[in-house]
Formats: sequence, structure tokens, C-alpha cells
Amino acid sequence: MIIAANKGNVMKKVGFQGNHGTFSEIAALEYFQGEDIEQIGYHNFVEIMNDLESHKLDDAVLPVENTTTGIISRTYDLFKDYHIHAVGEINVPIRENLIVVPGTKMEEIKEVYSHPEALSQCRRFFQEHPSIKEVPFQDTAKSVEYIKEQHEHSKAALASYRAAEYYGMESLLSCVQDSDTNMTRFLVVTWRDEVVEGANKTSLMLVVNHQPGSLYKVLESLARRGINMLKLESRPIVGRFFEYLFYVDVEGDRSDPQLQEAFREMQENCLELRVFGSYRAASLPK
Repeated sequence: MIIAANKGNVMKKVGFQGNHGTFSEIAALEYFQGEDIEQIGYHNFVEIMNDLESHKLDDAVLPVENTTTGIISRTYDLFKDYHIHAVGEINVPIRENLIVVPGTKMEEIKEVYSHPEALSQCRRFFQEHPSIKEVPFQDTAKSVEYIKEQHEHSKAALASYRAAEYYGMESLLSCVQDSDTNMTRFLVVTWRDEVVEGANKTSLMLVVNHQPGSLYKVLESLARRGINMLKLESRPIVGRFFEYLFYVDVEGDRSDPQLQEAFREMQENCLELRVFGSYRAASLPK
């Protein structure tokens, strides 16, 4: 567990996955910019959720979706098992730098370490350098720490500019990711059932009845009221054969009468419906 303590008497404890310099830490710092927070890095998402539910954390920042690789199922699949509430979101551009021991030349590199998702987002780089081996690692920042410890010019890492700066390493190449629009969406979650001022987006989970047309009827309850659905994602239900739950994002605040009416009607066609929370939608780059 990595803890970065700030000065002050009372600090909000914010959890994120990974070490200093991960994009999750960048998301936490940007979202809580101007607030006095204590950043706490974890090895995995389960530890974060456990500490959040037991109130050891005030908030957590979790990646849920990437514009290149799609949803991040490791976090999505945990939401149904914990009593947490979504209170915010932030979009973070993913700029993967090729980070090396200072003085390393491109032709010396034989291996590149990083999180599997980061590696998958840099396919073009590896196609252009077929002699370089991809090596999956715990997370992006941890891979930078590792190559610093090894201090070998044959080893490099893919990570953020912040990781390079934190560990005193060199960014040999900048922005080697496949897409210039590569971005990860993070949800800010808490154990408190907060009312967010200016909320305009709501996230929920549902399991529909095992009857023909149930999903259609659920979605029709939204459409008939002019409620815009922003996202619909299906995920398998562990322990059941080929049964699925759905994660849905819609425009609007859960306190809006139209949304409340829609949710009541949707429950008639659901085995389970759970609203995670409402929050202000994050802005997108122009």
C-alpha cells in the first residue's frame, strides 16, 4: 500500500489502484484538485472496495472504461458486490511514454514492461519494433520502478510522464499509444449516499426477468419519457449459466420525478434494479 501524506489536520482519504505515477493517481489528483487529500495506492481493486465499504477510505477513484479497449470489467464486476455510491467521474487522456534508464538508446531496448492494458494500447509500437518483447507487469508505474531497480539499458517501460518524473527516469519517446483519442473514464465512488449538486448523469445496474421482451420493456420505460440512455453494458453473472446483468448510464439526476417514475416502472420487469448514484458528467476534450 502506497501512502502520500499531505500537510494539514484533516485529510480526505482517497484510494486508487497502483503506485505513484499511475493514471489512476493522476485521475485522483485532478478530480480532487485544490482539496487536501491523502492518496492511498492499493495493489488491487478488491482491497480498495473492502476499505471503502468499511469506511477506512472516504472516496476511491476507479477506472471503468477506455476508448480503445472498452470497459474495464475488473472494476465493473465488483460494483454489484459492495454498497458503494457513484458521486463523480473524470476522463483522463492516456499518454503512454517509453521510459528508460537515462542515457538508453532505442537500439539497446530488448524488453518493455507495463500493465497488460497499456501494452494492448500500444500495438503499433510493437509492430514497428518486432524484436522488442512485451512483458506484462503489475501496473504502469510499478514497471518504471522495476526498470529503475534493474538499471539495464535493455529494459524499458510504458507509463505516464508522472511516473518518469517520480522515479527520475527518462522518457525516450512520448505518446506511443495507438490512438490520440485514447482516454480512460474513472468513476469516483464513496460509501456515503451523497446528493451531488448539479448531477446530470445516473448509473445503475439491473437484472431483467427471464421473459421475452423484458429488456425491451425496461428500455422502453426510458425512451417513452425522453430519457437519453448513454451506455448499456452486459456482464455475465458469476455462478449462473449464461445469465447476464446490465450496467446502464442515463442522462439526468435520480431525484428527477421522470427518472423516479421510470425506475419504478422498470422494476416490474427486473429481478433486481440498483441505482449506484448520480453525478456531474465529466467534460470531454474539444
